[in-house]
Amino acid sequence: MAVPWSLCWRSSAGAAVVLDWCCGLSRRAFTHTASASRGTASSSALTQVLFRQGPVHNLNKPMILARHRFRCLYSTPRVCCSIHSDAKLKDPFSLAQKDLQDLYEDIKKQLLVSKAELKALCDYYFDGKGKAFRPMIVILMARACNVHSNKEGVLLPAQRSIAMISEMIHTASLVHDDVIDDSDTRRGKNTINKLWGEKKAILAGDFILSAASMALARIGNNTVVSVLSQVIEDLVRGEFMQLGSKENENERFKHYLEKTFKKTASLIANSCKAVSILVNSDPEVHEIAYQYGRNVGIAFQLVDDILDFTSCANRLGKPSAADLKLGLATGPVLFACQQFPELHAMIMRRFSTDGDVDRAWQYVLKSDGVEQTNYLAQHYCQEAIRQISRLRPSTERDALIRLTELMLRRDK
Repeated sequence: MAVPWSLCWRSSAGAAVVLDWCCGLSRRAFTHTASASRGTASSSALTQVLFRQGPVHNLNKPMILARHRFRCLYSTPRVCCSIHSDAKLKDPFSLAQKDLQDLYEDIKKQLLVSKAELKALCDYYFDGKGKAFRPMIVILMARACNVHSNKEGVLLPAQRSIAMISEMIHTASLVHDDVIDDSDTRRGKNTINKLWGEKKAILAGDFILSAASMALARIGNNTVVSVLSQVIEDLVRGEFMQLGSKENENERFKHYLEKTFKKTASLIANSCKAVSILVNSDPEVHEIAYQYGRNVGIAFQLVDDILDFTSCANRLGKPSAADLKLGLATGPVLFACQQFPELHAMIMRRFSTDGDVDRAWQYVLKSDGVEQTNYLAQHYCQEAIRQISRLRPSTERDALIRLTELMLRRDK
């Protein structure tokens, strides 16, 4: 199980430092937080480096949290200030279920191919057993933006196509990731590369991606094509970043969060932005949709990285400590390194020496790395709520708020 919800609120200097750096909080605000928290000498050193670097949380431009630069499109202070658990809020998965009912069948129609083996490979992960997390967010964002734009929340066919395309791009990336990681299982069953071999798996991933690109072109909106094309570039760049590491400890979180954005959050952020473009010409609305997706996407991956240490394999769908075995230093490890400098050498050799994985595991569990990572994920969710709350109230908007809480509480 992940860290209990109540513990996410505990003050943490290390997490506050990273939050200040990645979210662009003012130094004055951070100093107040850090002085009241139980920091360490290494946290203080990290603070100085991050302040010199400035906010570098995302790809193109920093997210500014200063109030004097924030103009609400729609004032909703109750939900803007905190994550809450209003029982009246709709379950996001149930709310989007009707729109997603035939999603996988429609995707298979996009993958029409005469060769039976290639069709079997391409259809393999579109078995309807996934939660369709990304399409669900895209559908809810589309309807929320439609209500905000006085379109009565009616889902446009092109918006649903973007939800479908987002799942296709995501699945193609999974096929390629399994080849890179030499994974044998995915979602409780054998991977494509395990069953058909690496070469055919790579070709299947390419074919799914090409089908997604063709579906995107049929939407006929050049701006949307440009926005979603950025996702593919980010996926490749993120994978290259994951293959590398940083010698300087103070550069590692920058590398880690930037990689997390490119590999996970970019798809959600740009898909949300794309559906807003189809219904509203206001760049501010586009930015709201983008920032919600960006923050939720990063928080989702932070929680996923936590679960690699706290969830058993049958819940997570992959072996426990999988990231360590792949040589990856995620948030819990990077935070733990502040308390246990012995991890530095292990990170640089990517946990390749016998016993490294077990020792790193123990260091993380002895540290507050899991708690600090959860603390950071919560603040990304708070920013997602702040952004989406600027839209006009709607059932879908509130479901997106509810989603942040459900995501932080998930155990698989």
